[in-house]
Amino acid sequence: MAGPQRLARFAHGRHRTFSLIGLLGGLWGAMVPELGPVPLAAAGLAFAAVFAAFQWREAMADGDFSVTSTIAGFIVFALGAFAVVGNMAVAGAAGVATLALLAARQNLHDFLKNMTWPELRSAVLILAMTFLALPVLPNRTIDPWDAFNPYELWLMTVLIAVLSFAGYVAVRLMGERGLVLSAMAGSLVSSTTVTLINSQLAAKTKAKENPLLAVAICCAWMTSVTRVTIIALVLNPVLLVPLLPSAAAALSVLALAALVFYRMAKETGARAHLTFDNPLDFVFVLKLGALLAGITVAAKLANEAFGQAGLLGLAGVSGFVDVDPITISAARLAGNSVAPALAAQAILLASAANLVTKLVLPVAVADWHFGGKLAIVGIAAILAGAAIWFAIPNESLA
Repeated sequence: MAGPQRLARFAHGRHRTFSLIGLLGGLWGAMVPELGPVPLAAAGLAFAAVFAAFQWREAMADGDFSVTSTIAGFIVFALGAFAVVGNMAVAGAAGVATLALLAARQNLHDFLKNMTWPELRSAVLILAMTFLALPVLPNRTIDPWDAFNPYELWLMTVLIAVLSFAGYVAVRLMGERGLVLSAMAGSLVSSTTVTLINSQLAAKTKAKENPLLAVAICCAWMTSVTRVTIIALVLNPVLLVPLLPSAAAALSVLALAALVFYRMAKETGARAHLTFDNPLDFVFVLKLGALLAGITVAAKLANEAFGQAGLLGLAGVSGFVDVDPITISAARLAGNSVAPALAAQAILLASAANLVTKLVLPVAVADWHFGGKLAIVGIAAILAGAAIWFAIPNESLA
């Protein structure tokens, strides 16, 4: 019993020490307006020397030569000072990130210890795409149609790579639960990308594993519809009555389909056999980036061809690529220059168009056996939302 008690006392002492270090940094930071920055710098150097000396003596006594605690002490002192003289929100976020890294230290060690060369290569490739290629690209449109922005396109390509690799890591760590969770998390950013990635996996994996991938896609679609609805209601609560019933009907269909696919996956035993051959298919990522560029330009041209044909026409065209812009615009206009029912109809139309894009992808990327079932689910969700819309009387759309 002495061992655990000693360890608890040691951990408690460390917590006290780091709290005092943060307070020390904050006090020196508070003196900057009166004394200037030089005393703070001198105090930081003095603290670093003394703390490093004590850490070295402790390491010699315990035989533990990890530098983590020393670096953590330096960070805590700096964050304490920065919270006073800099930005408190940034200091708080950095503190949370530091705490998370320290708490997950053992898990990170285990993951890195078992990391394979393809995984390391994929991680390095993503870092190169983000920090080497992205900064040098022009952040402006370079085509005659004012639609092709190299920086934004490559940023989306990086996002695709990150979501793909994150899904791989989640599945490796948590199995089928990780696949669903990563799909839901990724769809907060791009449910279309999640649909494409899982459709590509369906084309490569065994047929009995496809229901599990279908569960992930349905959950991504559910998250997307929920996200759009929440954004609209937060921006303008007046949309609650005309928007929520149809959105709830579509969500109910998708949830039912996800449950059916999950039961199918459980019966086929896909939970234990889902694997990945490659953590990051870079060729697929580049092809998908090119496809997104083509869709973006095509949508821009279509929008110019139709002109200002009204809010619904704009929603129908733009929704095939991205539902967020029309959602935000319609929500802000609702109750002002546009009737709430008309704004809600535009949001639902854009969501339906976006779902049409996503239900076509599994058929095109995987096959009809896999994609056909999802296409039926997507069409059923759209019809359910439309049926509720026309069944419930709405205010004038004029």
